[in-house]
Amino acid sequence: MLQTPTRFTMVAASSEGETALNAFDGALLAAGCGNMNLIRVSSILPPGAEQAMSLAIAPGSLLPTAYGHISSTTPGEQIAAAVGIGFGEPGAFGLIMETAFLGSAQEAEARIRKMLEEGFLVRGLALSRVLVKSAEHHVVSCGCAFAAVCLWG
Repeated sequence: MLQTPTRFTMVAASSEGETALNAFDGALLAAGCGNMNLIRVSSILPPGAEQAMSLAIAPGSLLPTAYGHISSTTPGEQIAAAVGIGFGEPGAFGLIMETAFLGSAQEAEARIRKMLEEGFLVRGLALSRVLVKSAEHHVVSCGCAFAAVCLWG
């Protein structure tokens, strides 16, 4: 079993590639998490986790990550991905939400904020603070937009 993370980093980027997988890989590299092994997790930030502005882990490390991504091969299409973290009372866990769709980063961020509001509402908790990170991409031939909360430490 993995240890409970003590740090988190929010990342977002986009990229073009020859294939959807290459575009995804390029977006991961641009976001700073391309040389790690991402383990997709659901959406709870551990209590007390502290934000770090960049990842400080070795290449090849297992990296629990909540992320959204979208790829497209339609030239001219606008794609976006966003993640957000909602915080309630001090010392409590945080809630992570992620989304990806056809549209702008601004639309993705608005969607994330609404998702966090609903997530706190259904838990009967008060939402006090929100962090959001997003990326958008205008597809040339094959593009990807990616946003993530990486949990580590």
